[in-house]
Amino acid sequence: MANPAPATRPVNPRFSSGPCAKIPGYSLDMLADAPLGRSHRAAVGKAKLKEAIDLTREILGVPAEYRIGIVPASDTGAVEMALWSLLGARKTTMLAWESFGSGWVTDVVKQLKLDAEVKEAAYGDIVDFKTVDFDTDVVFTWNGTTSGVRVANGDDIPADRAGLTICDATSAAFAMDLPWDKLDVVTFSWQKVLGGEGGHGVLILSPRAVERLETYKPAWPLPKIFRMTKAGKLIEGIFVGETINTPSMLCVEDYLVALKWAQTVGGLKGLIARAEGNAQVVKDFIAGKDWIANLANNPANASCTSVCLKFTDSRIKDGAAFAKAVAKRLEKEGVALDAGAYRDAPPGLRIWCGSTVETADVAALMPWIEYAFNAEIAAQA
Repeated sequence: MANPAPATRPVNPRFSSGPCAKIPGYSLDMLADAPLGRSHRAAVGKAKLKEAIDLTREILGVPAEYRIGIVPASDTGAVEMALWSLLGARKTTMLAWESFGSGWVTDVVKQLKLDAEVKEAAYGDIVDFKTVDFDTDVVFTWNGTTSGVRVANGDDIPADRAGLTICDATSAAFAMDLPWDKLDVVTFSWQKVLGGEGGHGVLILSPRAVERLETYKPAWPLPKIFRMTKAGKLIEGIFVGETINTPSMLCVEDYLVALKWAQTVGGLKGLIARAEGNAQVVKDFIAGKDWIANLANNPANASCTSVCLKFTDSRIKDGAAFAKAVAKRLEKEGVALDAGAYRDAPPGLRIWCGSTVETADVAALMPWIEYAFNAEIAAQA
């Protein structure tokens, strides 16, 4: 059967789920104002870092009473700071439905050795929040980057909870509406929705989280890069741009460029619309097809950023090999780079549909997925 290659190609074939596509029209010339060779503690460095914090607050709509800090080691570092500094004061509940959430379970249970309740769901599903005791400290990812499954909303998180909610929102922030009154700790990295560079994390703390920091001392020692208090008081400098360790001012400038671009597309509302629009293109493409489907079993929980797809055709002989071959073919054709499923996830594709991706590129990719699928089915014969 004839399988002609599509005539149109994505202008930008970068569909990686992290580091993600740069903002449209990106150029290194945009970083010309970076204070390279200057101390991050000089006035110019502090001003850049504070501007990044202030713009983050403005665009995400973070309440004025919440602290925002730029911290080391990407989202991973931000989550670890929260886990090691805040947990242990009361019982902990760990929620996991994908690889990174499972990683936090390992850290809490095997490294911190806390007797935590662990609630898990398989790839494609999500833990039922109605079954969670929010009088415990609850740790979860908002959007499963490796599973394409997200929390639909914060309705099942009680406002009068006794415990803290610690939320890894790294592939959700800037593309999804986060209910700040239901979240006590939120973390993310620049490399996801805004297409920033890796290595830096953002840690956002509610007043309740700050109170915990100032009234509770963990039983274990804290490395320097995790310490957020001194003499029982929050180190406020961390949350105005006085970072714990040396940041890359080039990466800070890159983040500022992305934040300012976000303002031009309508801020958070515009960013969400772009991601949702991209994900809708994929949804429309797979609708009615019997050979491909969304990994998310409930459409209400399907991600609008890391859209994960599975092949469902009965003719496929080796699911893992087939999915890898499709991803490799897409890369060889130069139409989708880094679009294979995460190594721990079920075989398939993962198409990043975050806010920096152009809808026209997602639309151009869809026929290529069908082309690559048909080519690999033929190659099995």
